[in-house]
Amino acid sequence: MITVNNLSMQFGGQWLFQHVDLQFSAGNCYGIIGANGAGKSTFLRILSGELDSTSGNVSMKPGVRMSVLKQDQFAYDEHTVLDTVIMGNERLYSVGKEKDALYEKPDFSDEDGLRASELEAEFAELGGWEAESDASQILQGLGVPTDLHQDMMADTDPRLKVKVLLAQALFGNPDIVMLDEPTNNLDIESINWLEDFLLDFPGTVIVVSHDRHFLNTVCTHIVDIDYGKVKMYVGNYDFWYESSQLVQSLLKNKNKRNQEKIEELQAFIARFSANKSKSKQATSRRKLLDKLSVEEMPCSSRRYPFVGFQPERDLGKDILTVKNVSKTVDGVKLLDDVYFTLTKNDKVALVGENELAQTTLFKILMGELEPDDGSIKWGVSTSRSYLPKDNTEYFENCTMELVDWIRQYSVKKDDVYLRGFLGRMLFSGEDVFKSVNVLSGGEKVRCMLSKMMLSGANVVLLDQPTNHLDMESIQAVNKGLMSFPGVVLLASHDHELLQTVCNRVIAFQPDGTIIDRIGTYDDYLAWMESEKNKK
Repeated sequence: MITVNNLSMQFGGQWLFQHVDLQFSAGNCYGIIGANGAGKSTFLRILSGELDSTSGNVSMKPGVRMSVLKQDQFAYDEHTVLDTVIMGNERLYSVGKEKDALYEKPDFSDEDGLRASELEAEFAELGGWEAESDASQILQGLGVPTDLHQDMMADTDPRLKVKVLLAQALFGNPDIVMLDEPTNNLDIESINWLEDFLLDFPGTVIVVSHDRHFLNTVCTHIVDIDYGKVKMYVGNYDFWYESSQLVQSLLKNKNKRNQEKIEELQAFIARFSANKSKSKQATSRRKLLDKLSVEEMPCSSRRYPFVGFQPERDLGKDILTVKNVSKTVDGVKLLDDVYFTLTKNDKVALVGENELAQTTLFKILMGELEPDDGSIKWGVSTSRSYLPKDNTEYFENCTMELVDWIRQYSVKKDDVYLRGFLGRMLFSGEDVFKSVNVLSGGEKVRCMLSKMMLSGANVVLLDQPTNHLDMESIQAVNKGLMSFPGVVLLASHDHELLQTVCNRVIAFQPDGTIIDRIGTYDDYLAWMESEKNKK
């Protein structure tokens, strides 16, 4: 469907990637991954024709229609929601508009009649008579209710605009769909609908995403941008990741236990292939995986930060009691008579569409806000550390160098220890002397994680910790929380993080109440689905 031949791209005298030869086929979903700055979005823009490469070419079969997820939320403000979706098929939309304009002419001529007849035939062939119902169906699947379909885009909530632009990219049965971070700002139900849509999609899907669960669910191949090269591997993200870790270990021990490592990798390939029998795309994946050899497995140059939380003291019996807490902010009741208690084995996922309610509860638990009613009580054995969604106050007006910024949160004050600690968080060399107010969003989150690790707390509270992080840092946070022996309160959109870390779910409802369920995140989603089917 798409052929990439000897493609190279240079920016500012540096090569992003060189000599790329790939083929993207119908019926497959390709996940593009790579460290921040590796060129994922650039590569996608080259494939879509939006950006010219330095050398090489991208070719498609004649007559193929490509659809790309647009990023400009203001580009369609003069159009209705429904028209914006239908504009995903530009030819269909233009034929419909020309046809309607002809019929509105007061001096409709015989020549106009002939042209209208031609347009009617093309309109029908393009599926024009079903366009509105098809567009409406996609919008509803993504959680945009029918009563908003005739609203102007200029008047539409930005969170819904994202869904409308995604619906536009999916509309009209394109042959190729290109999506850059399609799950951003989507709720769980919309993500599930999108996953099902893409799994059943007969064309070619090429997607950039930091959502590991999404990549694992929909991808048949991983396209990895690393070492200035772009390589394609069979399998989903987890398979790519585990394979790359095993190969790294193999290369580090080249002269030591080589054969055992090779056998370990071969066994992993066989085990993965067998386990995927449960997948919706099992048969095709299994056939592809059977062809793999050890030599084809990826080796990555990526660096992963170390994230590990070590509590200084054990937890006692009493952890936290939240009793009948209510809170109204700007006239909206975010929390209504919220009651729950925590035990020392709890790792809690805070979920729900109302993120402000989650953040408000975090602030109440940390003493930054007072509840309107009710009370909270922490156990005497607890010590808490908090990663807020908005960390501006820690950095905005601070001109301290990074090494001095972290020093204020550390018991050990010497430079050797602090620079070694920061090195494990990927701040090395001259990085430690940067002023903290010029750090990137991801670097600031890594600073906040460092602060938490130095606290020795036995209860950690994290509000959207994966915001601004690359895949490697997200993976490190995931591992760190999985191995943490204390209590976790975690709000996140990352399905994989919630599923692998948490054993309890507290879901915030639109009316300010909560649903409290013991079990994994997937258990909660299954229960929610069963409750919905009962109605």
